Amino acid sequence: MPRINPAIELLASGQPVYCTVAPELSYERGIEEAKTWADYLTVELEHHPFAPAALLAFMRGLVDGGPTRSGHRTPAVIVTLPMDGTDEQAVRANAWMVKQVLAAGVHGLLLCHAETPGAARAFVEAARYPFHTAGDGRGVGRRGSGGQDLAAEIWGLSPLDYLDRADVWPLNPDGELMLGLKIENRRALENAEASAAIPGLAFAEWGPGDMGMSFGHKDAHDPPYPPEMAAARARVKAACDRAGLAFLEMVRPENIVDQLDAGVRIGAATPEAAEIGRRHTKRALPW
Repeated sequence: MPRINPAIELLASGQPVYCTVAPELSYERGIEEAKTWADYLTVELEHHPFAPAALLAFMRGLVDGGPTRSGHRTPAVIVTLPMDGTDEQAVRANAWMVKQVLAAGVHGLLLCHAETPGAARAFVEAARYPFHTAGDGRGVGRRGSGGQDLAAEIWGLSPLDYLDRADVWPLNPDGELMLGLKIENRRALENAEASAAIPGLAFAEWGPGDMGMSFGHKDAHDPPYPPEMAAARARVKAACDRAGLAFLEMVRPENIVDQLDAGVRIGAATPEAAEIGRRHTKRALPW
């Protein structure tokens, strides 16, 4: 069946994907963003108001303004959650956020400050339905029935078809949800390998702004990085490579080719960088 999530379609075919941050959430802005140049839109809720109703309105705008230039119903939308992955208990206590965001029909989630493998495991379980996990030995899913009707409307599926396809990729090859981690402080760095290895994840990033702060740097978000930050980036990248996760990092026109050749598979990009990258990897039109 055709993919709902264009970012998964690209990654599965060996193509990098490019993302940008969505503007404020409203139905009207959703219509405007439906033709975005990006493969997926990041909805930043970590430092912005948690507003599921506005998120749903934005998603409906994407549908009504679509399809995308690539022919998908909407761009993929991945939400940065306003909770920290401090430990398993913190994620369990805030799992209601996962339920409400997924009910708006988004295509993925990003867990900030993912410090322990227990937090990563609880994150994956919160995003999965129990019937997908029965017998797979990965931990029983905890997402409950009741939110599928709204999400199915956004995806253009029946509620039953949505339930089939709303699972985590690539653990479930037919899944349409992407889960990612921000391994972005020194505590998280010490567990990078174990956290990245949790089944059910699709990507991770190292979060230079927060990683820099954790090393005592007030504003070291952009390169060139101090040696300890460069080492942190290398460790997170190696953990992703070992676990088979796509590595996310900022890309710009002047470094996009080097970044792709070095293994970056999700680029937080500008339109110009994305165009250069797509030509470099010979991506077929339309973009």
